[in-house]
Amino acid sequence: MTAVFEPAKEGGYTCFVEEIPATISQGETIEEAKANLADALKLALQCQRQLALQRILSHADYDEKEWQK
Repeated sequence: MTAVFEPAKEGGYTCFVEEIPATISQGETIEEAKANLADALKLALQCQRQLALQRILSHADYDEKEWQK
């Protein structure tokens, strides 16, 4: 994955992961932006996993507890 950090006009940095459009964040310093981007990435992946699970469960009789292991 490619993380991109750009200086913001108002100060600090904006950042995003090129391969995952929903992963965008910002921070006053590079370190803060990096930590915030890691959180955004984790949330984006959790959301994608949940959406995929919902699609699977809507098309078959799978036990949701088995998929959440």
